[in-house]
Amino acid sequence: MGGIGKTTIAKAIYKEICRNFRDRSFLANIRERWEHIDGKVSLQEQLLLDILKTTTEMPNIDSGKNTIKDMLCNKRVLLVLDDVDSLDQLNALCGSREWFGSGTRIIITTKDKRILGANGVDKVYMMETMDDSESIELFSWHAFKQDRPRDDFLKISKEIVHYSGGLPLALTVLGSYLFGNGIADWMCVLEKIKIIPKDEVQRKLKVSYDGLNDDTEKDIFLDIACFFIGMDRNDVTQILNGCGLFANIGISVLVERSLLTVDDKNTLGMHDLLRDMGREIIREKSPRDPEDRSRLWFQEDVLNVLFEKTGTKAVEGLALKLPITSSKCFSAESFEKMERLRLLQLAGVQLDGDFEYLSRKLRWLCWKGFPLPFIPSNFYQRNLVSIELENSKMIFVWKETQRLAKLKILNLSHSHYLMHTPDFSYLPNLEKLVLKDCPMLTEVSHTIGDLGEILLIDLEDCVSLRSLPRSIYKLKSLKTLILSGCIMIDKLEEDIEQMESLTTLLADNTALTRVPFSIVRSKSIVYISLCGHEGFSRDVFPSIIKSWMSPTNNLPSYFQTSTIMSSHVPLDVPRSSSQELSSISKYLPSIRSLWVKCSSDLQLFWMPYMPQILKNWNQLQLKYLEIPPNLFSFQWE
Repeated sequence: MGGIGKTTIAKAIYKEICRNFRDRSFLANIRERWEHIDGKVSLQEQLLLDILKTTTEMPNIDSGKNTIKDMLCNKRVLLVLDDVDSLDQLNALCGSREWFGSGTRIIITTKDKRILGANGVDKVYMMETMDDSESIELFSWHAFKQDRPRDDFLKISKEIVHYSGGLPLALTVLGSYLFGNGIADWMCVLEKIKIIPKDEVQRKLKVSYDGLNDDTEKDIFLDIACFFIGMDRNDVTQILNGCGLFANIGISVLVERSLLTVDDKNTLGMHDLLRDMGREIIREKSPRDPEDRSRLWFQEDVLNVLFEKTGTKAVEGLALKLPITSSKCFSAESFEKMERLRLLQLAGVQLDGDFEYLSRKLRWLCWKGFPLPFIPSNFYQRNLVSIELENSKMIFVWKETQRLAKLKILNLSHSHYLMHTPDFSYLPNLEKLVLKDCPMLTEVSHTIGDLGEILLIDLEDCVSLRSLPRSIYKLKSLKTLILSGCIMIDKLEEDIEQMESLTTLLADNTALTRVPFSIVRSKSIVYISLCGHEGFSRDVFPSIIKSWMSPTNNLPSYFQTSTIMSSHVPLDVPRSSSQELSSISKYLPSIRSLWVKCSSDLQLFWMPYMPQILKNWNQLQLKYLEIPPNLFSFQWE
């Protein structure tokens, strides 16, 4: 039975015992993910990633089976397989006990007990519905934000709990819906669920959907149920705001009503019963004619509509996800009558003909495996909020650039033929740029400096990228910069301190050998991964500074090195001789900054020659910078 709490209990057990296993993995929503494009191998890849901590790409499911067996056969693993509904899924992820080492524990949740018997599990635990006391407590936490009902609501609370059948999901959703409502609303809900048969859980859950305040909240719920489960909340909010749905508020309402979840990675989630309820609401509007439904996601329905060219203006969203290797080709004319289409998700699909047939109201274009070398100029894109063309065959983005003032997200990840970035001056409101794993990209347009609203730039694994344009350091709004895996990038400019909003800098596995001096002056950076230093800035900055500190032996020759002149010099006072200290003065004009390490202020000012050095600095417009205890920085202009 769904909604009884199988996944919740599995998560609790996993959390309780995972510390006893170095190697562990929790594979959630297997039934749903199994049906996705490459879903079978992606589950195998996640299992290997969770345990081996390295990415392993699988060409097919049989290869994945062999790899799991070969690489995990000696490992003691904790593995949770959540929501399994076929023996094929178990055979692909844990074919036999010999696949894992001694002491391994595997927990499986399923609605079908026969699957467990066929796989020879050791123990089967049959979930039971909650008893009256447990049910009342769970319901009360959501309806009253306490562990028991208010006295004036006690009787009706017991009745609602009774008719909910002791199912945690129903108790959670109904309780969240009733929170803060008056007794009249409670009576209305009670009368509705009384006439619903006990085993028809979806109809009981629909009471909460029907009680949503307006059509925009219902549209947000239905859009997420069909297209956006598993996506980043911020991205979905941008897309749905572009559709005029006020998603900031709407998503919060759905979370409060327990119709939607947001995990610690900001990913949207929805219980499969709620998802299926939403999709059934759409199907019921036109049971026999899918072309008259507002959203199309079921593969057979979509194929029929596109092949027969029967699409109508009722269609607002369409998803067709085929394997990337698929060569299914449809006429672009199939979209001609879908005038209100705003959400389009394709994979493994080719369109033949004039892209002008695509809706001008399109807000989201997600096309995995986009087959063309560039986006056709006759495709109207000015209302697009998000363009996601992963695994595309693009060489460049636009042949004739359009000004896309509404575009917030541009994701061209894994486009292995992409050689040129677009002219960013035509994308004035872009907030998220993802060019991950574009191996033929050798440079980024200098117009990237025109992105005044940009928040994230991800260039991870762009292995041919040699440098960043100087204009990138002018981005005042940028919060996250990812350069990890850009193995040719060997320098970050000191201008990086101009990025006054930068909070996260990830640049591991690059050719960088030196941390820019100005990094430690940043007041915004929170997390950094660079030149072997990784962690929160408060922990990492002292080690970065320490790496600059070395005894100043042979100081004159050190200063005379061309690479050091007009640069930054470290000085370890306790380990420096008087002769070395005295020799510094003559080189001051060639040094831009000096980092001084000493045990105390007293030592700083009483070491031989230090007063004279400080006096000379004062003549050079000395600046004293605040840094960690016992480290002093002086800079002049």
